[in-house]
Amino acid sequence: MNPEHWHGRPYYSVDAYLKNTYGGKLYKIAVDAGFTCPNRDGTLGHNGCIFCSAGGSGEHAVRVSEYRTVKEQLDAGMAMFSHKRIGQRFIVYFQAYTNTYGPLDRLTTLYTQALQASAVAGISIATRPDCITEDIVTILVNLKKTFPDKFVWIELGLQTIHRATAEFIRRGYPLSTYDSCVSLLRRVHIPVITHLILGLPGETEAHVLATIDHLNQTGAWGVKLQLLHILKDTDLATLYRQGLCQPLSQEAYTDLVISCLEHLDPNIVIHRLTGDGPKSLLLAPLWSLNKRGVLNTIHHTMKQRAAYQGRLLGKVFS
Repeated sequence: MNPEHWHGRPYYSVDAYLKNTYGGKLYKIAVDAGFTCPNRDGTLGHNGCIFCSAGGSGEHAVRVSEYRTVKEQLDAGMAMFSHKRIGQRFIVYFQAYTNTYGPLDRLTTLYTQALQASAVAGISIATRPDCITEDIVTILVNLKKTFPDKFVWIELGLQTIHRATAEFIRRGYPLSTYDSCVSLLRRVHIPVITHLILGLPGETEAHVLATIDHLNQTGAWGVKLQLLHILKDTDLATLYRQGLCQPLSQEAYTDLVISCLEHLDPNIVIHRLTGDGPKSLLLAPLWSLNKRGVLNTIHHTMKQRAAYQGRLLGKVFS
């Protein structure tokens, strides 16, 4: 991707992609469709990943169960933007828990209803790579055929490529499962957005950059770089209170994010550079609550360093 199309930022942001592709910004409406997760229903475990809150990352989402129709859900989501001027096109983000983990007919109905809404440009489905089956892929392919003018994205929670870390956070599947899933989705032209967490206990910058290099090799279309949040009532919170886990400082996080971007393929779309920890649940790091300030610091520091996405692509970190 030519940096001239990045709209003034030193990386290929999702906003730039949407402006280049759709002529303007699309606003994301997060929904909680009432799913669970194999890491919570007893299939793999009952407590989820050690960092996962009871809401399954859906604290900011509109709950489908509270509304009868997709139109009502969208109206509720759009109301969240009432304090700002917004456009007329939206992305429905199936966010909470694992959104391909349910009866196939229900999945088909939910996705179809979202895509049928005239204001919706596409859907983004957050899930796990061990919950993408051939049947799920068939549903996604059929949706693309039914709605050729709309998009379908899949978001996969990888977090790290390192086995020891994955076992520590109770991810519940091996790296090979992620690799196979990305390969399958790429074959049917379903874009994959990979979630990574920066600041996981025991991981150094070299660990994180090895994960970035793996993304470059496997062909993820997009990435979300997420700061590790320590939330109340999680197993990670227990470790934090025991002094066994310390969050990154803002300076350390800024340095790590910039390093990730400089080693990342410039064709990969950046969907997130930090995160939205719910204020009512966040124990640490509290500096992350000022999201605008965090992003401004990253942008300013990159400008000072003449840093940009892909500047160090292919260079070995030492």
